[in-house]
Amino acid sequence: MNTGISLYFSTGAAKNEEIIRKASACGVKYAFTSLHIPEENGVEYKKDIRRMLKCCFEGGLQLIVDVGPETLEKLGVSRIEELENTGITHVRLDYGFSPQETVRIAEKFHVVFNASTITEEDIRAWKAAGADFTRFTACHNFYPKQFTALSLESVREINRRLRCLGFDTMGFVPGNKELRGPLQEGLPTVEEHRGRRDEVLLNMLELFYEGMCGTVLIGDVDVWEKDWEDIAALSQNYVRLRAKIRPEYSFVRNIIHHDRPDSSDLVFRSQESRQYRQQILPEGICERPAGSISLSNEKYRRYMGELEAARVDLPADERLNIIGQVAPEHLRYLSCIRQGLGIKFV
Repeated sequence: MNTGISLYFSTGAAKNEEIIRKASACGVKYAFTSLHIPEENGVEYKKDIRRMLKCCFEGGLQLIVDVGPETLEKLGVSRIEELENTGITHVRLDYGFSPQETVRIAEKFHVVFNASTITEEDIRAWKAAGADFTRFTACHNFYPKQFTALSLESVREINRRLRCLGFDTMGFVPGNKELRGPLQEGLPTVEEHRGRRDEVLLNMLELFYEGMCGTVLIGDVDVWEKDWEDIAALSQNYVRLRAKIRPEYSFVRNIIHHDRPDSSDLVFRSQESRQYRQQILPEGICERPAGSISLSNEKYRRYMGELEAARVDLPADERLNIIGQVAPEHLRYLSCIRQGLGIKFV
């Protein structure tokens, strides 16, 4: 999963640099900022954007800048192409750009659009102008005002169509430690996530797997330390799951287990676990509730040693040894850990 943050000039340079340092240390790939937020008064864009760009470059973050024709003056340029050597990698275009202009800009930058407002007419016009859609990204808005954000189903439907054309897709989840003003009610793409600001990891997983967003960004200013730790893990393609493991099977903690690409709706199956070559003897029949962690024993023949975690309640099976249990508060993550994403038991 690609992860991202949001930077606002009204936050102040010192705070933004702190966030960039945290994000860089956690393997975050993208940063988003806007150059036309009405509440940001007294900002010296020519000076502050250069400082932000330098920090992002040093931190290895690709910067997505939300621009329109009227914002170029703030940067002291007359054409977007003049930003090519500044370190800006993605430009999020508002209205006012013809298909021909858009295709020309895409030769220099990745171009980003509001995913929810891309029409079939836009797609036909871009195709006619020779667009390479692998240079296009569809990024959903965040919604500061309560009850105005999208449903997860709507996001998925939009993204499925655009990804088939070659677009990258992005969306936002709200932060929790420091919310952006003036409303300070969270900046989600999905309305349900607004009321779950303390579930940053779950929101990111839902937007990635169920919402089909290839990149998930934090919309607000900051999150709590535990969430940064989860973001660091996600940036390395795994999720930290709290679990009790029987002492004699503690060796399963020493590895990141990745789900098979052909995910089962019922169980997480570790791709790495069959490397456990030791003999695993049967232990009898045990209950197998959701969250139970099991290893196939010798009765499963060539599957001996394979680790599974049950996503739902399943029947007992004498061919499986129950070796542990995912903590109740982390059970709901299991349904979203799919198609190559990993688990590390902590």
